[in-house]
Amino acid sequence: MASSSLKEKTANGLFYGAVSQGGQQVLNLVFGIFLARLLAPDDYGVIGMLAIFALIATTLQESGFISALNRKEEATPADFNAVFWFNVLCALVVYAVLYACAPLIAAWFRLPVLVPLSRLYFLSFVISAAGTSARAWLFRRMMVRQASMVTLFSLFLSGVAGVSLAWMGFAYWGIAIQNLVYCFFVTAGSWWFARWRPSLDIDLRPLRGMIGFSSRLLATNIFTHVNNNLFSLFFGRLYGERAVGYYNQANKWTGMGYTFLTGMIWNVVQPLFARIPAEALDSKQRMFRKMLRLTAFLSCPALFGLALVAPEFIVITITAKWLPSARLMQLLCVGGAFVPIASLYSNFIISQGRSGVYMWNTIALCLAQLLLLFMLYPYGVQVMVAAYVAANVLWLFVWHHFLQRLIPLRLIDAVRDVLPFAVVAALAMALAQGAVRLLDGGLWLSLAVKVSVGAGVYLLLMRLLGAQIMAECVGFLHDKWRRKG
Repeated sequence: MASSSLKEKTANGLFYGAVSQGGQQVLNLVFGIFLARLLAPDDYGVIGMLAIFALIATTLQESGFISALNRKEEATPADFNAVFWFNVLCALVVYAVLYACAPLIAAWFRLPVLVPLSRLYFLSFVISAAGTSARAWLFRRMMVRQASMVTLFSLFLSGVAGVSLAWMGFAYWGIAIQNLVYCFFVTAGSWWFARWRPSLDIDLRPLRGMIGFSSRLLATNIFTHVNNNLFSLFFGRLYGERAVGYYNQANKWTGMGYTFLTGMIWNVVQPLFARIPAEALDSKQRMFRKMLRLTAFLSCPALFGLALVAPEFIVITITAKWLPSARLMQLLCVGGAFVPIASLYSNFIISQGRSGVYMWNTIALCLAQLLLLFMLYPYGVQVMVAAYVAANVLWLFVWHHFLQRLIPLRLIDAVRDVLPFAVVAALAMALAQGAVRLLDGGLWLSLAVKVSVGAGVYLLLMRLLGAQIMAECVGFLHDKWRRKG
């Protein structure tokens, strides 16, 4: 009975996670198009310069405690209360430090406006700190539907605020305020659904049982954010805010493509595998391989397809002024197809309490990419991005090495679970590109042909090859629709 309940929670978590991520990407798409049309590349570049500092600060105040609370067999109200007060106090201290460092940040980028802008922008993680325990409460109970409602509502309100301010000429100030609005409503919404409230008894002693695990996640997440935002940091110094704007625009649309899947994985994998008995290695292996096939089945065609239509997508949605982003977006999308797979590996490792493995592996990847950046920066932006993508894809073999120590999954079996979907997706996109070359039409016709031929060929080949994971997805959606009917 417990196994059946866990299976149902997992299926529902994936379903509502997909609905949530799909809704988020639609909202991000709509509001992103409006903002990109209203704002210039330089405006996005200015905000992009601050992204790495804000992400590191947010990581410091969260400190890995959401995953740490999830790992505990019994999480008491005292545990949540200790995390709440630690996060709030930590956020205030970090904000004070960054407030004082604002002139140094502006001096690094040679942009004085970053002093007041950063002090406003960084308020977002203070707001978020108050909601960490509430979000952990929802996460531990796999309340994906409620968390999804909060996120979608917050995205909508913040998107309206951002577009309105951009329309009134506030430029990058509008983006900063949009971020504050989003964080406020995510925090407020999480408290609305959580059935736990903090007390005024500030006792941090319960953190001692979580600090070892969470501190390793903290260090890892900092390196992850540095790794993901290296280009924004150095492009701003080397090439100016316009180059940052083009890169951030490409990275944003690519991120929207794979975040759909990484969000689903994060909502389900850690709670799921943390609750499967440690000795049930065969069950873990079967479940992991099924999720690996599902991830590859969805991510490869989605991201390869996004790479295929990048030029048409950029020009049609946000105008030709952003066309330099298209080539960068294509490179990032090829690597982005494997980001959800890497996320599946890392989340499984975390669920097994191996935050140290996760930490050192991520730090090593970050250092390798930093070395590549210093070696290749004279050759230009595209060469650096291509090397960054290649390093991330090849690092999957390192992730598998560590996963193999936890469950008996051979590398050849993992490759067999992923490679067919990647090959078929690449073939489908190549045929779609070939079909476009036979036509002499405009952007809209080219986009329509690429999407229809690419998707049609991929699904047809999957059916002809008898892909079981596709049949299971169709069957689950059919059952879900029938129950609602």
